[in-house]
Formats: sequence, C-alpha cells, structure tokens
Amino acid sequence: MSATHYVMLHLGVGSFHRAHQAVYMHKLRATGDTQWSLAGGNTRPDMVDTMAALAAQGGAYTLETVTPTDERSYERIESIRQIVPYTPDLAGLIQVGADANTRIISFTVTEAGYYLDANDQLDLGSPDLAVDLERAKQGQPGSCIYAALTAILRARMASGGGKVTLLNCDNLRHNGDRVRKGLLSFIQLVGDTALHAWVLANTTCPNAMVDRITPRPAPELRGRVLAATGWDDGAAIMGESFIQWVIEDNFCNGRPAWETVGVQMVDSVAAFEEAKIRLLNATHSCIAWAGTLAGYTYIHEGTHDARIRKMAYDYVTSDVIPCLDTPEHPCPLDLPAYRDVVLDRFGNAAILDTNQRVAADGFSKMPGFIAPTVRECLAQGRSIDAVAVLPALFLAFLQRWHRGELSYVYQDQAMDPAVAHAMCDAPDPVVALAANVPFWAELAGDPRLVAALHKASAQVQQFMLKV
Repeated sequence: MSATHYVMLHLGVGSFHRAHQAVYMHKLRATGDTQWSLAGGNTRPDMVDTMAALAAQGGAYTLETVTPTDERSYERIESIRQIVPYTPDLAGLIQVGADANTRIISFTVTEAGYYLDANDQLDLGSPDLAVDLERAKQGQPGSCIYAALTAILRARMASGGGKVTLLNCDNLRHNGDRVRKGLLSFIQLVGDTALHAWVLANTTCPNAMVDRITPRPAPELRGRVLAATGWDDGAAIMGESFIQWVIEDNFCNGRPAWETVGVQMVDSVAAFEEAKIRLLNATHSCIAWAGTLAGYTYIHEGTHDARIRKMAYDYVTSDVIPCLDTPEHPCPLDLPAYRDVVLDRFGNAAILDTNQRVAADGFSKMPGFIAPTVRECLAQGRSIDAVAVLPALFLAFLQRWHRGELSYVYQDQAMDPAVAHAMCDAPDPVVALAANVPFWAELAGDPRLVAALHKASAQVQQFMLKV
C-alpha cells in the first residue's frame, strides 16, 4: 500500500455501518477520489455468516434503498476493501489499527456498549467490562470497545504509527467527548500511564451524529436482490432513502473529503445530535414500545395507528421542542418540520423495520434519550405529562417481558434482569421505576416525576384496554 493511500478501520461491521459510513466512502471513491478506503472487522464473533459472505465477496455487497413511496434501487457498495477476520486475540484488527496508513479508527457498538453511568463514569459493575479490564492489565486484548482500542493503540504507540482519529458512529449524545473520557478512564484503571499520555497527545475524538433507518436484513432480501440485479449476495442490506452524517471537524491526521459527498462538517454537532436523539431516537422507541403493546410487528404499523402517532407527536410538540428552541438558545433546525419528516420516515411500510429491533436497549435509552427532556421541563417549571408517557410505555413493555408474554426476545445490554424483575414485582412498579437512579440520577424519587408517571401509566393502561 502506498503512502498516499489511507485507511479508515471500522470496528463493528453491522448493517448500519454498511448502509451509512461505507456508503459515504463509496460515493467519495465513485467521484474518482480513491485516496481513502475502509477496512472492517468485529471485536466479537458476531454475524459469522455475514462476515464470511463479505470476505468471499471481497468486502462488496448490495444496498437496497427504499423510498417512502416504495421505490427500490440497488447499488453495489465497494468501499470496504479489507474484511478483517475475527480472532479472539484481535490480531488482525491490531495489525491494521497500528499501521501508519490507518488514520481513522471508527466504531459502532450501540449505546449500551460504552458502559457509562448517568454521570458518564465507567460502570465497573458490568461483568463484561470487569473481565476486559483484568485482561488489559495482563496486556491482553478484550472485546469491549475500550479494551479493543487499548490493544490497538498500545501496538500503534509501540510501532510509531502516529496520530489517529477515533470516530464514534453511535447514537450517544456528545459521543466523541464521552468515548474519549471512557477510554482514558479505562487506560488509567489498567495502569498504563505511558499509553494514557500517548492517547492524550496523539488522538482526537470528534463528536458526530448519524442517521439512517437500517432494519435487520429480512430473509427475502437476498431473493429480491438476485431478481433485480443477478447478484446472489449473502451480505445484502436495506436502508431508507434518507441519510445524514454530521461530524465535528476535529481530525488529527487527515480525513476523507466527505463534504464533497453530502457529509456536514461543522464546528459543533450539538444542536443536530440533540434534535436527532430526542425527536427521532426517543420517538422511535415510543412507537416500538407502544406498537409491541398493541400487537404490531413493524414500526410503520404503529406509526399509522392514530393513538400511537398522537403519543409521539404530543411528546415532541409539547415537551421536546420547547426545551430545544428557547429565546435564549434558538435552535438552528426547523424542529416542527423535522418532527413531521421523522414521522413520515417511520411510516415507510417498505422498510419493514421491526419493533423488536427498535425496542431493544431500553435501560440505556431511558437515561440517554428521555431523562434529559424530563429534567429540562421540570427545571423550567413546565409539565412533563407528554414525555412521561414514554417511560410509562417502557414500564408496561417491561412488565410484559417480566411475565414472559412478549412475542419476541428482548435484548438489552444495559439491563440487569434481576433489577428489572424486581422493578416489576415491586408493590408499586411506577414508584420503583421513578426511583431508578441509573435512569433519573438526581431526579430519582422526585414527587413530580412519580405523579407524572402514575398519570401516564393510567393513560397507557387505557390504551392497552382498547387494543
């Protein structure tokens, strides 16, 4: 590889990465700018069949793009030029990440995979994190993002690989700042003072906002791709036509010219990420929890249910927009228009995005997506009746899980099942929900929160009676 060709190594080669960051890199390369390419691999033995198919296809795969009017198009994405096979010692990822031509290491691991508590401290009570911390102390790699990055950056420091940008591509507020804090804390706990100093001097962690609805590939997708293109693609994916990436322009060793293919390179992503997390992510979860309770399978079904759509609409209109657009801090986005676009996107029946996918990880979404609006409304002395419906829906959803009555397997990396079952078994589950410190931090047990959640839970019970 020549010195003029640079690599972005991505950790977590799931559907979202391949429908989002890899697409932007593909668009850039299609303009003739081939100075950058992607390498990708996983830190866990995930998606074995998909990764094998990608390796067999040289990293190429087919993207099916679906518009809200069910127009479908197909494109071969060829920006991932190297698929790194998984091994428990992460040898391949470490080798690529330590190479001087690798100038960016990006990652997608989901919100719960950062193990941050309500105060942005590492959750040392997590068994996975504790195991990886001990492994790192022994100089061994681990599967969590901090342990993987520690192993890669140790090798990079030792080999003189030079500066590298660490780019978060998850729905985590202030994601670059927070992953940097988590990583440095992890390295401190490991006791590697040399690496700690090297990371401070040789890395940057831009904040970024990512957006594109990317459902898990349905079994029938492969057949559609074959019929439309003639490619029998074992790694095909589907995404909606909407796509957005906003990045703080804080790269320490070069970057692709993404601004030429639609990426918004900005000084601050704060307004964009706040709007996206509260208007899109929280609303998505609202519809998934309510839709599950109503017996629906897909997001679009709940979005077209007038009662569920009203819950989502009222939450944004009554509580979120007044928080994000104030006379003191006017929002640069047209929030009512953004709300309407989001609901239209969720109503896209062609996407077939499942409630199971979107309902996952509620224990990290509660403090990340919902509690900030509760906190700001109360600070302004305003009602929290509309936003309280979301945790009330999650509680009803969790109670159904507790009774073994969900129609699908619920996945939640941040949930301690014993804590969740205890909440549901409490004499008053609403009080137990309101008392959960990881969810609400200093607001846990606040009488205003308890009262609003009781009122919202009664509303949710009425909703479920009419299903």
